[in-house]
Amino acid sequence: MTDKTSPRIKADSPPSSFTLDAIGRIESDYPDKFGIPRQPGLVRASRARLVLLPPYDDPLTVRALEDFSHLWLTFVFHRSPTRWTPLVRPPRLGGNAKVGVFASRSTHRPNRLGLSLVELTGIDTSKGVRLGLRGHDLLDGTPVLDIKPYLPWAESLPEARTGFAPEAPPQRPVVFTSEVEAMLAARSDGDSLRELITQVLAQDPRPAYRNGVEDRRYGLRLRDVDVRFRAEADASGEIILRVVEVVNVRGGP
Repeated sequence: MTDKTSPRIKADSPPSSFTLDAIGRIESDYPDKFGIPRQPGLVRASRARLVLLPPYDDPLTVRALEDFSHLWLTFVFHRSPTRWTPLVRPPRLGGNAKVGVFASRSTHRPNRLGLSLVELTGIDTSKGVRLGLRGHDLLDGTPVLDIKPYLPWAESLPEARTGFAPEAPPQRPVVFTSEVEAMLAARSDGDSLRELITQVLAQDPRPAYRNGVEDRRYGLRLRDVDVRFRAEADASGEIILRVVEVVNVRGGP
């Protein structure tokens, strides 16, 4: 469909540029970009806090928010480059085929704005306002611009067409060496960290064009640890991701 009309700019038209202030910042399980799930909801074990900034940290701003289970967050991809191109390569298409930037959820986009649907797990107003979140896809330090409650009766459309991403991506089996299992067992947060590692690696965070067995060892940062893994084949030939080392980056639990 092509719209051949050319809108005229009126003298009283709104400005074409705006200044936006962050209302809060994210404290997240994801210190680095590599490993962050490509969509929210894929890693329910991920936890975060949204810390509201003055003057938005008044408890009155979140009155009645506890009545909602999920929230829309509008945020900025602050670690993405400001330069953008009209065509991008979605990972779901193998990292080679190109689509228009507005037909994708690429982080490399005009204005660098993101939209994420997250679960609200709690509200702390003892000192300012802190919102507990789960199932997110947000980098630590992410500036948040707005919060809105999610309304499934208005915003859930199961019959909608979904283009080149008709369903959730397949998941890889994840296994741990005995040494890693022992290391996790010694941590106070070992169970939740193990669940987080499993769910993150099940998404196979490697580049889309690297989807087979590799000798290369990969590493990603979660919470206060470096997680090192490699892709192997099991007895049936299925690709699995094996966690071979988990290293404390700073004093962990």
